[in-house]
Amino acid sequence: MIYFTSDTHFGHANVIRFAGRPWQTIEQMGAALVASINARVGMRDELWILGDFSYRLGRDEALAIRQSITCRRVHLVPGNHDRNWAVPELEGAFLLEPPIAKIKYEGRRFVCSHYPIMDWEGMRRGSIQLHGHIHSRPEYNEHNRGRGLFRYDVGVDANGYRPVSIEEVMVFFDGVESGGRVNWCEWDEPLATEERG
Repeated sequence: MIYFTSDTHFGHANVIRFAGRPWQTIEQMGAALVASINARVGMRDELWILGDFSYRLGRDEALAIRQSITCRRVHLVPGNHDRNWAVPELEGAFLLEPPIAKIKYEGRRFVCSHYPIMDWEGMRRGSIQLHGHIHSRPEYNEHNRGRGLFRYDVGVDANGYRPVSIEEVMVFFDGVESGGRVNWCEWDEPLATEERG
């Protein structure tokens, strides 16, 4: 199975406060997030981390956290806080992906990036854009589904601090008709657009 997550921010004390996470220390947060990943994602599964794995951790600390994740195939799409994992001493820790990566699964395209995208390849044909970065709540994903916008925040803050499977994302959008492209005013002022609606 393929799983997705993002914005774990291992080692980042301020994320506990600004994202409203239920832990007191970065050690508690780190242990809980690793346990959550290992409880869902098996050794033979694939895990895609869509950015911001850690924040200002030393190389050895960040590598130790990666090694505590039991899944062997862990992809990393770079986020704005990610270190350079392409150096020789960290080789093999992650399968490093480009800033925008594409996956095809059961005939459906997934466009994966750290940042939410306004318009992406195959958008009108049902492709799903997976992202992180914005530390949203579950309501964000529900709002997108209600608009027929196949964009999903896989970040821990929007998904109960656990990875989400590709199957769960597909079921989430099952039966939803694509709303097509998003025009600029909906992107810039979504609430104002709804009020005018």
